[in-house]
Amino acid sequence: MTIIIDGEGLTIEKLVKVARYKEKVKLHNDSIKKIKKCRLMLENKINAKEIMYGVNTGIGEFSEIVLDNKKLKDFQKYLIYNHAAGIGEEAPLEYVRGAILGRINVHAHGNSGCRLEITNTLIEMLNKDVTPFVCQKGSVGACGDLAPMSQIALLMMGEGEAFYKDKLMSGKDAMNKAKIKIPGIEARDGLSIINGSNLLTAMSAIFLFDANNWLKQAEIAAAMSLEALKANMNPYTTKLHEARGFKGAIRSAKSINKLVNEGDLFKRKIKCKIQDAYSMRSTPQVIGTAHDALKYARSQVEIELNGVGDNPVFFPDENLQLSGANFQGSPVSLPMDMAGIAITMVSVMSERRLNRLNNPALNVGLPSFLTKGAGIFSGLMLSQYTADMQIVEQRILSAPASIQSIPAAADQEDFVSMGMNTAIKNFQILENAYGILGIEFMAAAQALDFRDYKFGKGVTKAKEVIRKYVKFLDVDRPLYKDHTKMKELVKSCEILNEVENYIGKLE
Repeated sequence: MTIIIDGEGLTIEKLVKVARYKEKVKLHNDSIKKIKKCRLMLENKINAKEIMYGVNTGIGEFSEIVLDNKKLKDFQKYLIYNHAAGIGEEAPLEYVRGAILGRINVHAHGNSGCRLEITNTLIEMLNKDVTPFVCQKGSVGACGDLAPMSQIALLMMGEGEAFYKDKLMSGKDAMNKAKIKIPGIEARDGLSIINGSNLLTAMSAIFLFDANNWLKQAEIAAAMSLEALKANMNPYTTKLHEARGFKGAIRSAKSINKLVNEGDLFKRKIKCKIQDAYSMRSTPQVIGTAHDALKYARSQVEIELNGVGDNPVFFPDENLQLSGANFQGSPVSLPMDMAGIAITMVSVMSERRLNRLNNPALNVGLPSFLTKGAGIFSGLMLSQYTADMQIVEQRILSAPASIQSIPAAADQEDFVSMGMNTAIKNFQILENAYGILGIEFMAAAQALDFRDYKFGKGVTKAKEVIRKYVKFLDVDRPLYKDHTKMKELVKSCEILNEVENYIGKLE
């Protein structure tokens, strides 16, 4: 189904559909009119020799230098050349596609002053599977993602490199093979493509989509561990969390109850302690806090996806242009720092339950390290080491990037968001989180195989999926393949999909 772009209503889910699953897009007719109207105003101001930042002036420290009208086209070309200054490996294609979609949605407001041909070319690139080669690193998150967005802009001149149907070639060849006309660059066109935090915002949107799925799987893994550890389920009573009022905790408690529903633990048939350790009884509060953090981050990301992130910004109805800092990435980078920290926090709790499953002093009668042959076999002892290593890496990566500004451009750009660093490290945090949770899943499944009572419907289904990929550890074997399979399984969301298909959507 084609997604209509009009400057409003671009959700994280819609971005993922276009960026990851290559859904087609179309510009709304009203946005076409707005773009044309804004361009006409810009051209009138150029002809009247009105001074406008980044149109007939230099940029950054050179913003006080006024350019002759004959130089405006060349200025845009050299602007893109100069800013295409990233380094290293390419950003994943879904990130770049998301950035292009975000930029189209900015243009759709009719406040950017570019030619309609530029916006239409970006749309064609999405719809015909042309994705620019963009270096992952180089942006400081203000004045937007200049370096990576400039590599996108190179294609407007038939330059740079691009993937056409996942094959890398010159930008010109990619455009020609896709039968996309190269529009060229005229006054304002170049800056209208690059002057926004579109790549870090697209990455943040994709991260939040994947992180939400990971959090729901963290609740499934927790439910499995709780069943194996004969947890007291009273702390999961919804009424308890409603009394405090945090929506994330209410949501998490409901999900975990749904997962253990119809099992003996849920029916209070299993003898349990009056009060369990924090890692067993405060899961709704902890995962719930992460849900709330991601919800706030989502609200900020979706404001940015649907806002006018540009400079200068033109207002045709008032015949007005204003230069400011609507490219600044801080509104996204600060909440996204918190979102990454939230995933680390939940991972730490996952590892603590893994410890309780392994530790004979804490695991309520389960074999030491979940092995039948303690002494000759070590069971899942080393699995905890692997989880711990990843936890430490997450903790290192959880240092906030949003406070790490380094001034640039002769101190004209003396505070920047470093939001790209946040976006990059968040995916590294999540990559480790897949592995940590995979190990808890594997340990919980192993522990459940030692229990002889009835488990909840959701827990039973999750264990069935795990056993398709990792068999019961009867005697010791090299576990690196099992760990990697479990990481891939969590990343694929197969456990989540199968469980939700069986018991209904989690909260």
